[in-house]
Formats: sequence, structure tokens, C-alpha cells
Amino acid sequence: MVDRSEWLASLPPSAAANLAEVWIPVALPGFSGREKADRQARLDARYGPDGWRPAHLVRGRVVPPAEAIREYEEAYRVFLRDRRPLVAFLAEHCGNVYDDSVENVFDDTYEQPHTASNHYQDIAVRRVIAELADDLEWPEVEPTEPGEAELLDLGTGQRHRVPRAHGFRGDALLQIREPESPGFMLSPAVVPVHDPALITTLPGRQEWYHLEGCGHLSVEAFWQMSKVVEVRYDRFLAAGAARADPLGSGGD
Repeated sequence: MVDRSEWLASLPPSAAANLAEVWIPVALPGFSGREKADRQARLDARYGPDGWRPAHLVRGRVVPPAEAIREYEEAYRVFLRDRRPLVAFLAEHCGNVYDDSVENVFDDTYEQPHTASNHYQDIAVRRVIAELADDLEWPEVEPTEPGEAELLDLGTGQRHRVPRAHGFRGDALLQIREPESPGFMLSPAVVPVHDPALITTLPGRQEWYHLEGCGHLSVEAFWQMSKVVEVRYDRFLAAGAARADPLGSGGD
């Protein structure tokens, strides 16, 4: 079979250099979870660590994850500001929140190269409550002194000495995860996306967040469905016949 990417070699070096600076979205990867490291290794091997990058499609533009995550956090901001009783519960009764591991409480950034899977909902909740603690219009949320506290995990009954999040003055540790978790009311499948322009779907794809909360209208659906993998065009051409399987999920 003829490799229809051979035309690149016939072009002058300046043309190849131009194409090395062109990035195109090649696939919608969807949810990765604990396959995060495997997916990265697969794409590194196929395109080189500098030949691909994660991105999101937001309002018709391909943008870096750092720009898309601002929309994710804004959804939590809108959700919580519309639910004062929920904010009061968090501020009065909880000391911190986490996703899949208690160690999540030590992360304060959305950039998480060290984790087996990413966790964003707990960080978004902590950031919004911290804002409200410094907002005089929200007296139910009070500034708290930094430091550690003995918190009772409402789901497991175990106690953990962990940092107290700013604005959380209670003694409970709240897991935000599946419907069985005490904090499901803050699951990213439950929190709706705040802007209809961010809602997308892919007929035929069904992942866990389609089956919980508000499904394809949720902030989790926005995050997962807006994901794209961008690849340098010269590296994409160099993949040859494997271009038909851009994520390498079906083997080379």
C-alpha cells in the first residue's frame, strides 16, 4: 500500500518546518481515569513527548486544559452560590473534601502529573469556599486558621489528620465521588455546566458520567466530551498507516 505521507519528503525544508508548527486535533479521547499513565506512554511512543498535547474544544476554539479548567471551576462557583444551605453545610460541618483518595487534600492545583488519575471536583469546591470565606456577603462561611485537624471521614468512619481547608470549620472529611459517597451532591456528574454553549455530546459514546446526575448536561460531561488530543502535523504524517488509529488504542 502506498504511504500517502511520502509527499512531505519531497518538499523543501522550509515547508517541513512550517508543518512542524501546525497542530491538529486528531481524536476525542474521553475519560482516562487510571489509564492516564498508559495513554500518555502510548502517545509518547507514537508521536514523541513533544509531538502531542492534551487540549479542549471550548466554544469553537481548541484551548489548553488550563483555559478549559476555568470553565469547570466556574460551574462549581455558580452551583454553590445558588445553594446557600449546601455552602452552610460545608462550612459548618466539614473540614475538607476529597475525591478518590484522602491524599487528594494535599493537592491545590489542577495540574497533577504525579497522580494515578486526576481529581478536580475537590479542588474546585475548596477554591470556591475559600473565596466565600473572604466575602462579607457570605457570613455563613468564616475564614479559618491554617493547620491540620483530626477529621472524621463520613464514608468510612476513620479519622485522618489532614490540613483544614480555608473556610471549612467543621470536623468531617467529605468524599465527593460515586452515588454511594456522602458528597455525591457535589459530584461533577451532578453539577450542571453553567453555559449551554459548552454542552456537547457524541452519539454512541456512553461513559460513567452519562449515567449519573444530569448526564450530558453536567460539568463532567463538558470536561470529558471537550477533550481532544492535538498532534504536530509532521509527527502525525510520520505515523504512517497508524494515522487511522490516532490514539493507538487498537494497536499499530
